[in-house]
Amino acid sequence: MKPVHPRASREPVRIGAKLRASRLAQGLTVAQVAEASGLTRGFLSRVERDETSPSVSTLITICQVLSLPVGDLFETIESDLIPLDDAPLINMGGSDVIERLLTPRGQGRVQIIRSVMQPGASGGGDPYTVNCDVEVLHVLSGALRFRLGNDWHELAAGDTMTFPGREPHTWRNDSDDDTVVLWMLVPAPWSGSQ
Repeated sequence: MKPVHPRASREPVRIGAKLRASRLAQGLTVAQVAEASGLTRGFLSRVERDETSPSVSTLITICQVLSLPVGDLFETIESDLIPLDDAPLINMGGSDVIERLLTPRGQGRVQIIRSVMQPGASGGGDPYTVNCDVEVLHVLSGALRFRLGNDWHELAAGDTMTFPGREPHTWRNDSDDDTVVLWMLVPAPWSGSQ
């Protein structure tokens, strides 16, 4: 068998944005990092814009000043893409509604659900609760009557309501058109394997 010789990628490694984000998260200026590291502000600015590459020892110095493990700069970003047509259909208990889970089933930090509510759709006559700390309801299109506790609210496209998921609530689409909403639940009230 003939050996395959590896080749380096022609794409430059982009670390500047992570360095800048770490600096800003700590409330540090370029001047403060320059003074602590013994480097110039101009050089650090060029590194943050990926216009130059620091040597390994210089990169270690910058990371030490930022209390940032060098390896963090090269970690891959964890992400999941779920096309709308592939998002699993779920049922949160409402009637005349088509609901899709937009986040992975195993995602425990947040759950996002897209609901298309037909005219007359409802979350039920009796208010319900969701086992999450925060629930956010955002109306993408249409209109929705939303009950939180004993109060009814009229929501229109673009409106967002944030409330504790454990508070009794329900909803109704009293309009003649479909209403499309996003529900964001933090943390996810239930999760399972993908």
